[in-house]
Amino acid sequence: MATSENYREKKPEINNEWVYFAIPAIAIAFAEILMLLGMEKEALEIHAVVLLGLSFFMIYVKNEEIQKTYLALILLPILRLINLSIPVFYETTLYSLIFIYGLLSIPASIAATHQEFTRIQLGITFKKMWIYAPLSIVLGLLIAEGEYLIIRTNGLIPDLSAFNLLMLSIVMIFFVGLVEEIIFRSILQNRLQMMFGNWAGLIFTSVLFGLMHSGYGSIYEIIYASLVGFLIGYLFYRTRSLPFVAMLHGFINIFLFGVIPLLI
Repeated sequence: MATSENYREKKPEINNEWVYFAIPAIAIAFAEILMLLGMEKEALEIHAVVLLGLSFFMIYVKNEEIQKTYLALILLPILRLINLSIPVFYETTLYSLIFIYGLLSIPASIAATHQEFTRIQLGITFKKMWIYAPLSIVLGLLIAEGEYLIIRTNGLIPDLSAFNLLMLSIVMIFFVGLVEEIIFRSILQNRLQMMFGNWAGLIFTSVLFGLMHSGYGSIYEIIYASLVGFLIGYLFYRTRSLPFVAMLHGFINIFLFGVIPLLI
């Protein structure tokens, strides 16, 4: 397991860096609070304003590190807007996720490229997967059991047949888990850790990750998701393995939206 010092980056010298980050972050948080309160239309409007604002400020602000930070943050309103604004083309929600996260992979890939991170920083490695793969299953089950007690999800598959489990696994690991972990860990966490330090960046990313779960309408889910985000973020920070955290995220969803609802 890699030590944290191996990947610690020199903190860029930026004046008023907290202000540059706090304004869009608070706006995103406010939009997600409105989502929590059931004010979906208003939340989407604020996310649209944040998206436009960050886009224009990336042109106005000349500091390259601020531009890269805004490019990372801009993925959050994009995620929410795509998730809620596009029409549903499939009767099965599971297949709609392929369309949603397939679209999200485009801006995520562009943002990851422009961050100019190394492959190690992005977590592109398959080392020790013989350890991480079974560990992701065990941790995924434990985390999903705790989350199910909070939000009592419905299954996204009709039964636990081999085909349905395979489709659920592909969607949750290679679409939902992978794309969200690229956004939150490979891009956002890396960028915020470079700006504010390892622990502050990890905490900020975890809170934003938790807030993006506001659509479930439960403050307890936001708190739980923030804690889970902190754990996943810390594991990414220590292992620098994107496949590990993508699998962990995917298995949480597999158990939460497939196995547990159909077994209880």
